[in-house]
This record gives sequence, structure tokens and C-alpha cells, in this order.
Amino acid sequence: MRVRKLGGNRAGEIRLSRFLRNDAVDPQAMIDAAALRTASRCADRHILAIQDTTVVRSGGGGGLYLHAMIGVDADDGAIIGAIHGQFLSRDKGKRGTQRARPIEEKESYRWLEGADRAAQVCAAARHITVIADRESDIYEAFTRRPANVDLVIRMAWDRSFGKDQPSLLAMADALPVAASLAFTLPAKPGRKERDAQLAIRFSAVTLPRPKNGIYNNVPDGVRLFLVDVRESAPPPGETPIHWRLLTTYEVSDAGQAAAVIALYRRRWAIEQLFRTLKTQGFDIEALRIEDEVPLSNLVMAAFVAAVIVQQLVHSRDGAPPGGALRPIEDAFEPSDRPLLEAFSAKLEGTTARQKNPHPKGSLAYAAWVCARLGGWTGYYGKPGPIVMLDGWQQFQAAKRGVSLLLSACDYV
Repeated sequence: MRVRKLGGNRAGEIRLSRFLRNDAVDPQAMIDAAALRTASRCADRHILAIQDTTVVRSGGGGGLYLHAMIGVDADDGAIIGAIHGQFLSRDKGKRGTQRARPIEEKESYRWLEGADRAAQVCAAARHITVIADRESDIYEAFTRRPANVDLVIRMAWDRSFGKDQPSLLAMADALPVAASLAFTLPAKPGRKERDAQLAIRFSAVTLPRPKNGIYNNVPDGVRLFLVDVRESAPPPGETPIHWRLLTTYEVSDAGQAAAVIALYRRRWAIEQLFRTLKTQGFDIEALRIEDEVPLSNLVMAAFVAAVIVQQLVHSRDGAPPGGALRPIEDAFEPSDRPLLEAFSAKLEGTTARQKNPHPKGSLAYAAWVCARLGGWTGYYGKPGPIVMLDGWQQFQAAKRGVSLLLSACDYV
């Protein structure tokens, strides 16, 4: 993604640059519009609101960061859409004053804001679960969660329960193994896909209020459940999987513990999204825009688009196991259907593997079109984010061309 390439020519580059620098262009408005579309898809679903932070540009101990949240269907893993996004601009940090400030004045308040935003955007959902990694292990995140939200958070900190009492980590290590669990661990940079055997431990815990810092209007303790899952026999040279999860869900048996683990594993969706936003797709880290305002505008637009690309990738195989086909309106306008169908008819070949196997009106049908536009032949492997992104961009360019042609015809 480059301004010159997006502009198409020198005149287009100048127009786009002026647009990105216009005071009326607001990244918050972009994400609010995307969240409004997500809200319309949440009814009667269990929505996983998955949040995380990624670097946009770093240097000198600070930089620009994007905190993002996406909605995922808990039942079939389909990406519903973007929920929240905000930028964090850091200089050299304020670690020395962290304990002297209330949570509202800390950068970590973003995790609480994300949960509040999920409760608002996904209000029509059957249930909402906010999922986050270790940075979200904050006492106030548990005590101030919205009433319609549960939490599954990876633990970051040990806690003391008082003199002569084992700490939280020591207590977790002493728990008996309640059950074993097997699943396939997906590949990621530096790690191959592998089958993992894991031991599950769990217990109810009451976290005490931290002694240091400012804690206004929070209880002295909060009752949660700890789920400890660790790999029993990792391959030689591999770091074993070990997750300690704190959750507001009741966990009184191995089945409930396994259900919490299954929810946390959905967090992988936001890791894939960030890869699409970066080296596997839009490559935002390579942008050479020095001014933070136009950079933020362009990155937020890319984030919204990256969610659509991931929706297409997830839909390429049709309906997920136990799920249903997502409608085309998850990622396209209803008026896009005729152009998608025209492209499908043109791109189909003579063999069965070169035919669009998905029903018209489904997101899988549109994903097949974008994959073919992006260069996928239908024979070798599955189309990934880069192929899907290229095809989606070609479709958008064609859509603009049709719009211009129709406008010219109206003018004549």
C-alpha cells in the first residue's frame, strides 16, 4: 500500500494526499462507521470481542500503535467485523509514574475502553466475551467489566494472598491435572503447525486488590476462575505451550475448562488480521508518511479493509463445520452482486475445479471471485491474504470504473 499507487497517477496521488491531510477526515469516524455495520450482524450470536495492540511505527523508545478489536462468532469462528480501534502515541513512556495515576490516566485504560465499546456495539448479541492477551491482566478490567460481558484473559502477574500463603503461580503449579486435551496448534512465524497434548488444571480464585497504586471505587477482591493449560511433551527444541487464563466464567469441571480454552484459541484471528495489515498484505510498516495525522487516517482505513480481507480468507472454503454460509453483505454492498456475478461468469473455466462452487449471494461466492482476480487458478493450494487482497483491490477498481461509466452515460 503506497499513496502513489493508490492514487493511480500524479494527480490522483496529490488528491489522496490532500484527503488524508484534511481536518475533516477522522479515523474515529471510519471505525465508528465500520462498527455500525458490525452491530447489525451481532443479533442472537455469541460474539467474541478480541482485542490487541500492534505497532505501526516505532523508534526512540516510543512510536505509534494501533489498538484494535474485532468481533468473531464463538460458534463457528467467522469474523463478524471491526468493533473498535484507537491510536496510541508514545514518546518514551511514563513507567515511573504509573502507580501514582488512576487507571483513567494510564495507557492501559484502553483495555477497559475496549470492553465498554464491545458492550455497546454488540448489545444485540446473545452474549459477549472479551478476549485479550497478558497486557489486559489488570485488576480494574475484572472489577469494572460491563454487566453483559464475560472475560477470558491470559494471566501476566503473580499475586500474593498474604503471609504464609502460596502465591497465585505456586497455587496453580500445585493443582492436580483434571483432564487432558489434544488439538492442532496452528503455524506462526518461527513455529510449525503441530499436534499438541495438554494437561488441564483449574480452580476458583479470589484476587486481592493490589496494595500499590490508586484504586477508586473498586472492591477489595474479585472472584474469578483460573484455567491452567500446559503442553505435556513438546517436540525437541520447541517452547511448550503454557497458558494461564483468568476468566469470569464458572469453571467447576474439565468440560467447562476446555470450553474456556476453546474461546481463548479464537484469539488467533486477530494475530492473522495484524499479519494481513503488515507484511502479509498492506505492509503498513513500510509507509513513508512522517506526519502522524495522515498516517493514522491511512492506517485506520487499511485496518477496516484488512478485516474485510480476513473475512474473505475465512469464507474461501464455504460454511465452517457446524456453521452457515455468511451473506455477501458482510463485506460488500448489496449493489455489488451483479458485478461479482459478472466476474464469476467470466472467470469460470471449463473444468469442475474452475467453477465457482458456492451459491450466489454468499460471502464464499465473493471470496472465490476475489481469489481468481488475485491470480489463484483453483488448482494449487488455497488463496491467502495477499492473493485475496490483490483480487479485492481489482474488484474495487473495476467497481469505480463502472460507476464512472454509468455517470458518463447519465451525463450524455
